Amino acid sequence: MGELLKTHQLEAFYGDFQALFGVDFTISQGETVAIIGANGAGKSTFLKCLTGLLHSPAPAITWEGRPIGGTPAYELVAQGIAMVPEGRRLFPSLSVEENLAMGAYTRRRGPWGLESVYQLFPVLRERRRAAATALSGGQQQMVAIGRALMANPRLLICDELSLGLAPLVIRELYRALEQITAAGMTVILVEQDVAEARAHSERLYCFQEGRVSLTGVSRATSIEDISLAYFGV
Repeated sequence: MGELLKTHQLEAFYGDFQALFGVDFTISQGETVAIIGANGAGKSTFLKCLTGLLHSPAPAITWEGRPIGGTPAYELVAQGIAMVPEGRRLFPSLSVEENLAMGAYTRRRGPWGLESVYQLFPVLRERRRAAATALSGGQQQMVAIGRALMANPRLLICDELSLGLAPLVIRELYRALEQITAAGMTVILVEQDVAEARAHSERLYCFQEGRVSLTGVSRATSIEDISLAYFGV
C-alpha cells in the first residue's frame, strides 16, 4: 500500500494560541486509521488542517508526496478528500436526495452515486423526498456519510460517527463503514468511543493537548497504554 497522506511536524494556531505541536501522521492507501483523544486534545483542529479549513504551511501536509498544506477546501475535495463532519451539517432546506446530490458537485468519477448510496442505506431511498431535518439522528448521519461518498473520495474522514446515537444505530453505521472499507476506501476515523475506534481500524493515534501521545496497531495496543496516553495519568 502506498502512502496517501502524511503530516510532518504539523503545527496549528488560532491567533496567538497554539493548538497543535509537531504532529506526525501517515495513512496508506486502503488503510483505516483511528484518531482518539479527549475533548480539546486537538482532533478537530487536525481535521481542519487536513481539509483546508485552517491554514497550514504547504510542506506540513502531503498528498501522494505533493505538498497540500493551505490548499482551499474545495480544491481538496476535487483531489479526493471528503469529510463526514461532526454534527452532520446537513442543509435543512433541502431534501435527503438534494443533500446527497450536493456531494457530487465536483463530478469526480467513481463507484459512488445515488443508486450505490441507496443500496448502502436503503432507508434513504424510502425517505429521499423528505426534508433532511425530518429524519432521525441516525438517518441524518447516513445522509452525511452518503453525501461524502457522492464526491467519490479517495480518503474519507469521519468525525465522531457515533456521537449522540443509540447503540443499535451505531452498529448499523459501522456495518456500513465495513462495506465501504471492504471496497478499498481509505478512512480516517475520529472517535471518542475507544472500543469502536480499536475495533474498526488497523492503527490508531491518540492526541493529548495538541500532541500525538501514542500510536500503534489498534488491537495490539493495550487499554492501559491508551488510558495513559488519553488522560496523561
